[in-house]
Amino acid sequence: MNSEQAEPSERRSGKIGPVEIRAARPSDAEAITSIANLSGFRVGTLRLPFQSIEETQQWLDKPAPGAINLVAVLDGQIVGNAGLRRLTGRRIHVGQIGMGVHDDFTGRGVGSALLAALIDTADNWLAIKRVELTVYVDNAPAIRLYEKFGFETEGRLRAFAFRNGEYVDAFTMARRKL
Repeated sequence: MNSEQAEPSERRSGKIGPVEIRAARPSDAEAITSIANLSGFRVGTLRLPFQSIEETQQWLDKPAPGAINLVAVLDGQIVGNAGLRRLTGRRIHVGQIGMGVHDDFTGRGVGSALLAALIDTADNWLAIKRVELTVYVDNAPAIRLYEKFGFETEGRLRAFAFRNGEYVDAFTMARRKL
């Protein structure tokens, strides 16, 4: 179903078709690399420009132990990816997440679907009590999404990363399940 065929309420909300969330697999390397190299996707992450398929392939072939790596698929196309990594030792109750959505599919529920899957996994399968993330302070849509899922800003990290020729701040946010 494309946006012209969508029900009127779906067109107003920007949602088109059902988003499928599934585990990332090695055969997804080219599609994930393609979206990771989009300027809008990359600007919200710590990724450098010109990520190679080989780098992505290595990440998919050898994920961190216990990591959950997901992709969002819409009409057969990978339109986002996300991951959850559980920490170890005295921080075993903590998971860290990262995610991104294809430039052409933001605001359509892809990020919500990915985040909902990560939170469900953390809460109902891994007994994770605290989920953490960092987000650039100028990424208002992502901040709103995280707040919608119960994340709270806990601090500001000054000069967190170098992006587009300048240092940018980030918020550290967390969601606690007590």
